[in-house]
Amino acid sequence: MNRPNFPELWVLCAAVICGASIWLFAQRVLIPYQVADSAAHQRPRGNLSDLYPRWLGARELLVHSRDPYSHELTRQIQAGYYGRPLDPTRPSDPKDQEGFAYPLYIVFYLAPSVGLPFAIVKEAFLWLLLILTAASAVIWIRLLLWPPTRIEQFAVVILTLGSLPVMQGLKLQQITLLVVALLAFAALSFAADRQWLAGVLLAIASIKPQLVVFPLLWLAIWTLADLRRRYRWAASFAIVMAVQVAAAEYYLPHWIPRFWRAVLNYREYTGATSMLEVMVGAMPGRVIEILLFVLLMRVCWKSRSEATSSAAFATTTSTVLALTLLLIPGDSVYNQVLLMPAVLLLVRDWPTIWAQSWSVRLLFALTALLIAWPWMSSVVLVASSFIMPPAKVQEAWALPFWTVIPTPLGVAALMLARIERRIFAASPMPAPS
Repeated sequence: MNRPNFPELWVLCAAVICGASIWLFAQRVLIPYQVADSAAHQRPRGNLSDLYPRWLGARELLVHSRDPYSHELTRQIQAGYYGRPLDPTRPSDPKDQEGFAYPLYIVFYLAPSVGLPFAIVKEAFLWLLLILTAASAVIWIRLLLWPPTRIEQFAVVILTLGSLPVMQGLKLQQITLLVVALLAFAALSFAADRQWLAGVLLAIASIKPQLVVFPLLWLAIWTLADLRRRYRWAASFAIVMAVQVAAAEYYLPHWIPRFWRAVLNYREYTGATSMLEVMVGAMPGRVIEILLFVLLMRVCWKSRSEATSSAAFATTTSTVLALTLLLIPGDSVYNQVLLMPAVLLLVRDWPTIWAQSWSVRLLFALTALLIAWPWMSSVVLVASSFIMPPAKVQEAWALPFWTVIPTPLGVAALMLARIERRIFAASPMPAPS
């Protein structure tokens, strides 16, 4: 049995320190600040679980035949999520109404839990997300054909669970973590040539449609390149989607218009917009989004012949997930779990990337700093919390979030540069005329 060398042990120690710093930052700085700020502004705080609106909607529909999209149920959700229904006359009350803005068929996956107290459901879901997120990191390491040692692999899992997006996702019990895990297992199913299983997993992952629309578009392009051999996942996906939609229609006729109205209301009261539009403004952001979409389609088209077991297929999938984050509305930190495979690939290939032009090296260095910043700042804040007054440290609660917006842009730019270089290198040179 090989003993771990000292560099590996240092990497593991650094991973433990960084991962622990994020969770200690949440417990000692972020949450105390939020509690104090809510008390100062008379802002309500209930269970604050993003699972709760979905769980209550499922219970009320399946047990009491109530419409989860109704205004009355939204008020009931607010009473549990915030501790009381929101009051529009109070300017300090949260803007997010916490309505049931999900496809109705999510209730079928929550059905086994509707007879249990929510406290038990909440605890079980937390452990489920924790296990699935750790498994996702291991799956992507395998799919990227990256052979780190067990110590290094363990360090990757620790850093994943101790990252800012995962910490927030676990604290809020965000279904995004479940969907990202389903995407990882679907990618693993493709690599094992279990296309039917991949289609089933992707259909379940559609409970958050905005997260799967671009991966599905990439897979549609890939499938059309060899329809005779690649149709199986699409068939199982279509069958499961049809069953989900039909069953939801049976329980609540005409649910699709209600769901669409709930989505529009959600975007209106939260002001959800894409990261690019937040960074550069609405019109320039939309122009960049169009350009990125065109680049994405070009990458997908050029990669359409790749085998699902190849690192190239996983690389294209990682690029699609990274660009998804820039193209969908919303800038929630927990959505950045989508960057996991792209970040792992950049870590794997850093010697090759560093050997390229100075501009690529500069972009890589800046992106690495953006990714590392939450850990670096959390270490400083946690250390300060033991020697400085808590109120003083809590004033700097936003420090780890400073790089949240630019990080996806840096990762996506590096992925596009890397994959475009591979595509160009694989393209034959035109013959001289």
